[in-house]
Amino acid sequence: MKDLLKTVGLAALAVGLMSAAQAETIKIGVVLPYSGVNADLGNQIDKAFDLYVKLHAKDIAPHTVQIIKRDEGPPSGAQAKTVTTELITNDKVNVLAGYVFSPSAIASAPVVTQAKIPMAIANAGTAWITNLSPYIVRFSFSMWHTGYPMGTYAATKLGCKTAAMGYTDFPPGKDSTEAFKTAFEKAGGKVSEAIPMGNPAQVPDFTPFFQRIKDAKPDCMYIFIPSGAHATGVMKSYGEIGMRAAGVKLIGPMDLVPDNKLQDMGDAAIGTLIMTHYAVDFDTPENKAFVKAWQDAYGANSYPDFMSAQGWDTMSAIFDTIKKLDGKVDGEKFVETLKNWKGTGPRGVVSIDPATRDIVQDEHAATVYRKPDGKLGIKSVDVMKGVKDECKTLKIGRCGS
Repeated sequence: MKDLLKTVGLAALAVGLMSAAQAETIKIGVVLPYSGVNADLGNQIDKAFDLYVKLHAKDIAPHTVQIIKRDEGPPSGAQAKTVTTELITNDKVNVLAGYVFSPSAIASAPVVTQAKIPMAIANAGTAWITNLSPYIVRFSFSMWHTGYPMGTYAATKLGCKTAAMGYTDFPPGKDSTEAFKTAFEKAGGKVSEAIPMGNPAQVPDFTPFFQRIKDAKPDCMYIFIPSGAHATGVMKSYGEIGMRAAGVKLIGPMDLVPDNKLQDMGDAAIGTLIMTHYAVDFDTPENKAFVKAWQDAYGANSYPDFMSAQGWDTMSAIFDTIKKLDGKVDGEKFVETLKNWKGTGPRGVVSIDPATRDIVQDEHAATVYRKPDGKLGIKSVDVMKGVKDECKTLKIGRCGS
């Protein structure tokens, strides 16, 4: 009997040791702007990453994740490439995630290709980024996800026969306005002005740009800026110049009215029409649970925004992949699994198009309004289902390579 108990005990010990040996720690390198004028953008994604890990760590047991964070730096791409290289060579990360700015992802693409490390993009939106490396999968959006349907919507639903465009002068700004113009003019509209408005590293005075647009008297003005502090500056100038009273509708992607800045924008924001895949006010069980978890963690006056929703889904996809692969993180297998991912989160049902490694999601035409409680809100007025990156569908420019 003693021998039997000893045998059983040794067998149990062996099983325990085997289980412990199978538990993996997956290192995730996070690259986001943690300093400078755009630190708030990184903060919105960072909070979503942390919250997801906190609430879902048990989902991948016995495996665990170690998050290693690095500052993306200014939107030139140089610092992002340096820290990406350090995360791969020094920290030996298994997966990379984050990347707010397109130049950061563009500069880092050759590094991840050489190292065969998956890069899960949580924001950077220049359409052709995913063509730069087979190891890039994007969980946010392409500029064409919002710009192209907005062009069609403005011409066919808003009655805009003419439009002026203003954009922050870096790859996403050029990409967004090209998307809008392509669809707007295809639908019968005419773009009268295309005005570069400074760079993303500093918030300019938008007044002279907007005065030029006001003087041109277009029906609509399509504005792209990198959200955050730039969005506050846009709304301030739009209100002070009296552009709405002059009959110029303000339209653009969701960057114009991020949820975490909305309450400070005042009456100038009311009536702004955006194309978006997320708003705090979207009435779904998944979004309500997300907002509640966010405010439980960060306070009742803290709001997630579209970047937060993207960050949540990015980490969800990484966790799902770790679980499917049972912690065995091989670069090619990880990417192969990521590019076939589908999930339901704050944005609704989202998936990855395996042919392009880019997101497929619903896009909403939505407007800013004053809610009964006195706060500003964003409500969907129309929805385009299952939107893909039209730049790749049409094979325009570098999207066709």
